[in-house]
Amino acid sequence: METLFSWLVPIAIGVVAIILLLGLFNMMRGGSPNTSQKLMRLRVLAQFIAIVVIMAAIYFMQH
Repeated sequence: METLFSWLVPIAIGVVAIILLLGLFNMMRGGSPNTSQKLMRLRVLAQFIAIVVIMAAIYFMQH
């Protein structure tokens, strides 16, 4: 189980970082506001999933 979380936690954090960078690049180049809004919503969802994965990792490592 620890091996699974040792892969999932960095992947989840990496996905959040990539989405954040895509949103920043879109804003810097003056991209579509609709795209920025979609990326923001996707980032919030990815952050929620990352928090759930991290909390599950902490829970299962203690038990």
